[in-house]
Amino acid sequence: MKIINTHSHLNMLKNTPIEEAIANLKKNDITAIIPSSTGEDIFEVDKFIQKDDCLYGYVGVFPEEAKTFTDKTLSNMENIICNNAKIIGIGEVGLDYYWDKTFKDLQKEIFIKQIEFANQMNLPLNIHCREAYGDTLEILDKYNKNSTAIMHCFSGSLEFAKECIKRGIYISIGGVVTFKNAIKLKEVASNIPIEYLLLETDDPYLTPVPFRGKENQPAYVTYVASEIANLRQTTFEDICTQTTKNTKRIFPILN
Repeated sequence: MKIINTHSHLNMLKNTPIEEAIANLKKNDITAIIPSSTGEDIFEVDKFIQKDDCLYGYVGVFPEEAKTFTDKTLSNMENIICNNAKIIGIGEVGLDYYWDKTFKDLQKEIFIKQIEFANQMNLPLNIHCREAYGDTLEILDKYNKNSTAIMHCFSGSLEFAKECIKRGIYISIGGVVTFKNAIKLKEVASNIPIEYLLLETDDPYLTPVPFRGKENQPAYVTYVASEIANLRQTTFEDICTQTTKNTKRIFPILN
């Protein structure tokens, strides 16, 4: 049963050799899509995804790294996209008010620039949103003209998820949904229209049960799918089939 992992940092694994992680992907018939978080990662991911046919990538600057963003960042991103068909989205980009609220305005400015760039390149957006729900939607409403958006590692309420879906934004769920105390996310996973559901791991972070406390890896997306199937009282196969279909709708190259 084919599964697509829509958000991974496979190039950041420390305890699992890359070749082993890729082999584990293939055993589980998983395609990993690898995003970048910093200006430095943009170049690393661009080269890294050439290691295997199952690897694709995003380029973008993570909100906490907004201070590193320059005009040259966009030209670098454009050059990479134009020369690498396996770069299939802009991300992860967005707003994070959890760690540091002192440069909200700069985060917004860089988020807007990357939304406009995604529109220009006609590519989807992979969005990081943490404790910035209202501002994220307000900016997307105003500036996003034509890019399909994914709310990566969703952490909001069911009400916020419904607001996203009204706008055609997809909800991507990772290993947190397997945590016993993740009541809010379990509610989201149980109740959103399955046509807007995506799977991810965000490895090497947020390792699902039963591996919590150890380094996450992209093959563990199967545990995410299994938990969501249990929550929705459906089969693992149904979750894999529909989320793969959803992902291919966003990224036609995966067909």
